[in-house]
Amino acid sequence: MTDVTLAELCIFAASEAFRNNGEVVATGVGPVPRLAASLAKLTHSPELMMTDGEAYLVEQPVPLGPRGDYKPKFAGYLPFSRFFDSAVWSGRRHAMVTPTQIDRFGQINLSQLGGTHKQPKTQMLGVRGFPGNTIYHPNSFFFPAHTSRVFVEGEVDMVSGVGYNPAKRVPGGNYSGVDLRVIVTNLCVMDFGGTNNAIRVVSLHPGVTFDEVQAATGFPLEKGALTETPLPDAEALAIIAQLDPHNIRASVIKDNPPAIRAN
Repeated sequence: MTDVTLAELCIFAASEAFRNNGEVVATGVGPVPRLAASLAKLTHSPELMMTDGEAYLVEQPVPLGPRGDYKPKFAGYLPFSRFFDSAVWSGRRHAMVTPTQIDRFGQINLSQLGGTHKQPKTQMLGVRGFPGNTIYHPNSFFFPAHTSRVFVEGEVDMVSGVGYNPAKRVPGGNYSGVDLRVIVTNLCVMDFGGTNNAIRVVSLHPGVTFDEVQAATGFPLEKGALTETPLPDAEALAIIAQLDPHNIRASVIKDNPPAIRAN
């Protein structure tokens, strides 16, 4: 298994976020999260629902990139407006996304960097659907470059999605819908099992140390079991290749390194 790439390791690790989710819509935004959700459906979690990214539920995950002669196997009509009623607002969706910043308690930002709200240094997409998504259904995250610019000290520059920050919680407020689950990066796998649901490290990719992860993070990390992140087996690699015939996954992490670091 020495030819496994780090992107493939991340796909395999991220697919575990969708295990035992039940009959929910699994939404992966970006190549690695999308391949992870698709791999989960084709292996350990066939009950997951998926869309073609347009207006239909599909029986089988749709491969990445140009489809050529491939014809999706439609399972039902699901236009954008109906998607909100049947999946998002009902909590029957699990999304894996890649924000620009995240802080210790899972608050995320993809709106702006630096400056003030009225005059940021860098204006990005805006909050998009994150305020609603993070209070209605489960969310997980993937980051291809684990750095302190992503895992920021203090609070994200603009809170675009709700986290577990106790300082933001109003007494008597209902936060039962906030359900942040897994973070997969190019260095490790993390969850929100720390003190007050703070981020903690649960597994390290082969050859990575906890100290290395901590040095790349802007806030103190807590330790979970600290196992080694498992490598995908031959079956999983074959499915990933089938789902990504154009090898788009190779462009996600810089230089497309191997999953096992050279000594």
